[in-house]
Amino acid sequence: MELMYAGRVIKTYKVALGRSPGPKQQQGDLRTPEGVYVIDSRNAKSSCHRSLHISYPNAADRVRARKLGVAPGGDISIHGLPNGEGYIGAAHRAHDWTYGCIAVTDEEIEEIWKLVDNGTPIEIRP
Repeated sequence: MELMYAGRVIKTYKVALGRSPGPKQQQGDLRTPEGVYVIDSRNAKSSCHRSLHISYPNAADRVRARKLGVAPGGDISIHGLPNGEGYIGAAHRAHDWTYGCIAVTDEEIEEIWKLVDNGTPIEIRP
């Protein structure tokens, strides 16, 4: 994941993503959505160490899900490790465990939390 400012990459993070390859199609598919979103809220008391909520599903996601006759899902965020498991650190990237979210270490989400405001655009791409 690249954190950008004024068109320049200022920091790069290694992340864990959803378990299944390809863009999110429906609720429960364990995929991370792909597309343009914004950070629309934050939760300091989430089940994982801090979370920045992503505005998924957007209008295109809802249209695609409706055409498929499925629920698009939601509750996608960038977050740290499950509370109490911060000791795992970077080893969390050994397998995809996030159910469609984007995970970083607790130290990294602390840094991102301070640098990224609500309303910040985010582009998720393969």
